[in-house]
Amino acid sequence: MYQWDFTFLFKYSSLIASGIVVTLAFTIATIVAGALLGLIIGMARLNCGRFISGIIVFFVEIFRCTPPLVQLVWFYYALPVLMQVEISGISAAFIVLTLYVASFYAEIFRGGILSIDRGQWEAARMLGMRYWPMMLTIILPQAIKRMIPPFMNQSVIQLKTTSLVSTIAVPDLLYNGMLITAETYRPLEVYTCIAIVYLALLFPATRIAERLENKLKVGH
Repeated sequence: MYQWDFTFLFKYSSLIASGIVVTLAFTIATIVAGALLGLIIGMARLNCGRFISGIIVFFVEIFRCTPPLVQLVWFYYALPVLMQVEISGISAAFIVLTLYVASFYAEIFRGGILSIDRGQWEAARMLGMRYWPMMLTIILPQAIKRMIPPFMNQSVIQLKTTSLVSTIAVPDLLYNGMLITAETYRPLEVYTCIAIVYLALLFPATRIAERLENKLKVGH
């Protein structure tokens, strides 16, 4: 029978801690950058002509409909060959994860704005309000309440998605776990520990998202 032993992991506590920091840093950075880019893309799709809107839809669907692992590998290995530029694993991971989550945020923002009843838009126009004052004071405050639940859920998913950066040697939690496994030959304990850490990070986040969603439903 297999003899479990987690005590050796204390020796690698600093490596595990640094992996957690990298994982959280990538998650936060790509969520912030992706939210800003997603807002720009979502608003552009609402206000641009058919041709530009078509290009935006094409961009969004490329990242929404292809696996992020494939995107990471392509950006890291294929893009330098095609463009004759050097790109680090960290840069490739940041770009891909930002574009990936931005494509989902863009649809969340666009859908939230379009979900507002047309009567609200017409009433604002009848009062003589221009587009941006109407958007900032009437449409967006209502739309944000509807955007928050899917935004939070997608952000939680993003935390799990960051584990893929280990495939291009970014020293996140999973990659550092692979290093520990290669040195100790104790994969069961290592990956069990990693799973527990992800659970500790994700469970509170999912609970917060659920409570916020329920609170908004009650307020609505």
